[in-house]
Amino acid sequence: MTGGAMATVKRAVVPAFSAMVLVLAGPLTAAPAAAAPPDADPDHPWRMRHWPQTQPWQRDQPAARRAGADAPQPVDPQNYELPDTMTWDDYRAVPGTDWSDPAVPGSVRNFRGALVLVDFPDQPFVVTQPANSTVFGNPSTVHDLPRADVPAFYRDFLNKPGELNRGHTIHEYWMEDSGGRYGIGLGSHGVYQLPAKSHEYGIENSMQRGLGCPAGDKCGRDLRADARAAWLADVGETVAEQYDFVFYLAAGQDESSTWQEFGQMKFADRDSVPDAFGPPDAALPNWNATRYVDWTSWQASATVWPNAANGSSVQAESSGMSTYAHEFSHILGVGDNYNNPYSVPARRDYSGPWEMLSRGTFNGPGGPHSRWLIPGTAGSSMGAQHMLRNKMKLGIIDDAAVLRLSRDALAGSGVVVARVKARAVEPGRGLSGINVTLDGGDGSPACDTATDPYCDGGRYDNYTVEVVDRMGFDSFTPDSGVLLAKTKNADTAPFIWTVDANPQDIDKVDFVLPDGTPQKMTIGDYRQLSDALFHAGTGSGSEYEYVDTANRLHFYVLDVRRDKVGVLSYTVAVRSLDGAGPQARGVVAGPAVAAVAPSGWARCRIPVRNTGRATTTAGPLSAYTGSDVYRVSASAGAGWTSWLPHAVTDVANGRSASVDVYVKRPAGARGTRVAVTVTSESNPAATATTSCRVR
Repeated sequence: MTGGAMATVKRAVVPAFSAMVLVLAGPLTAAPAAAAPPDADPDHPWRMRHWPQTQPWQRDQPAARRAGADAPQPVDPQNYELPDTMTWDDYRAVPGTDWSDPAVPGSVRNFRGALVLVDFPDQPFVVTQPANSTVFGNPSTVHDLPRADVPAFYRDFLNKPGELNRGHTIHEYWMEDSGGRYGIGLGSHGVYQLPAKSHEYGIENSMQRGLGCPAGDKCGRDLRADARAAWLADVGETVAEQYDFVFYLAAGQDESSTWQEFGQMKFADRDSVPDAFGPPDAALPNWNATRYVDWTSWQASATVWPNAANGSSVQAESSGMSTYAHEFSHILGVGDNYNNPYSVPARRDYSGPWEMLSRGTFNGPGGPHSRWLIPGTAGSSMGAQHMLRNKMKLGIIDDAAVLRLSRDALAGSGVVVARVKARAVEPGRGLSGINVTLDGGDGSPACDTATDPYCDGGRYDNYTVEVVDRMGFDSFTPDSGVLLAKTKNADTAPFIWTVDANPQDIDKVDFVLPDGTPQKMTIGDYRQLSDALFHAGTGSGSEYEYVDTANRLHFYVLDVRRDKVGVLSYTVAVRSLDGAGPQARGVVAGPAVAAVAPSGWARCRIPVRNTGRATTTAGPLSAYTGSDVYRVSASAGAGWTSWLPHAVTDVANGRSASVDVYVKRPAGARGTRVAVTVTSESNPAATATTSCRVR
């Protein structure tokens, strides 16, 4: 962990997930239902009243931070929160935008989609049934709808701002994610009853491995084919061809949001699954195989798994709005980028909660274990934006908003310093991100994914740098900060690998098994990356720099800023380890005097001047190569404590800035001199030493 003498400040709002009975009724700146279990919050069925609200971070802050306004504080403390504890109160609108207005189409394209609804002889739409009447405890907020009203209900729930969806729609997601370029319109058709039972479509070989099909039934049926046939028989090819894509919405649960909550979280073992969750065939066991682990309840296994193919996708009623955005990403041509969180051998998640095509699909109030609700108003209702790599591939970001660098060119240009804005906002004439091409390929040493769960697999083509802020659809990401990733040009997963600023096991309880045993998050759980973002300054609980020696690159997070309307941005830098550029590097630092405050701390403001000279060569990078990055160190007298809010800082050529150094007086001491050294990262020979006299 990075930090000076000041201890880490790190908030982790992470309760232990309780066993669920699911079917029962100055320079100092700071970044800023279904029937519920008897101990649940009735407004949030996934949230337990006895979850701890007071966290250790609230008790264990450094004494200096508690001492008062004149005591030093980290400039950018990491305040991450797991999705499990989030509520709709966490949503924060993007300043100056209203992407939810359905009357405003995408400036590049407004896609027209058909929402085709299908049910089954044994499974009507859950929202037509009485409240909490299914074995899964659904429906929750909407029930007893007439079948004829279901198409319009789901069309409006997904794409018309209203009370139930909190004003958030698929159209809004794509408009925000694309900066107004892509919009979505939906027309609804159905309901069509398919010819086979629901489990004949839900149980198929890739997930259930040939197990669990009741006698006399034909499992593995093609829902997409039968649904399309029913739709075409009703509207004809001419109407169908007017749509750009199709969402097939099937009655009932989806297996992705059901297998764990109605499997290992609810039952002690597969032999403990009761008949209510079993098949209609007494000769079969009450459990069945599923995708990521060996078993779940048969009822959970018999539901459809969302998927996309051939310009269409399949969802179910528990599929949150994010699922539709995720599957539409596939329709547009980008693949999945996630792992099996329970794989043996274990493998770390690829891009976690930060990316729609990874587990950012699960984002929303209540997190991953609340996705079984019908309608889908909790987890998976507010998915993350796409990361920079995928925005570039989808063509939903302006070229001018991405600073394109290359590893080789950096050796010639020298360090690049740039300000990057949060990805949820349009950057204007600023930047939304940086892409660094690894000329000649990834130089990382080989590693073995079979033995090293943190092995990224190698063969990456780029690095990307972007900023995430918890606003808009990113409101339900765990943190605000700088997101660094390695990426590939081809969709060969993992094609985005988030660089984790805190790679150690996050060591949090995921849920509690039926026998009361806490189940920790696996190494492969996507929430391990909740604290992955980089932060500016020391003592944040995260890191402010990252060195990839093998690829000869050094990344810095130098400063953080939030403007008057609330837009977050960071000053970041990247340099080559193989070349400092043609600039003449230099630095001078002046002395300072400081007085000890009642808290016992004194602040020295060291004037630093960049005496280097810029080159006269003009070019696209000239706006970003006119600064240098300096490393600062300080040493106080015996018994005195020194602390640096910034251990690295940038100063433009020919300009001056101040560097703060804090020192704390020991009991009985009168004064001291603090030695301060400022050294160019580009040229270590360019260094200056000064002192601060503390009275």
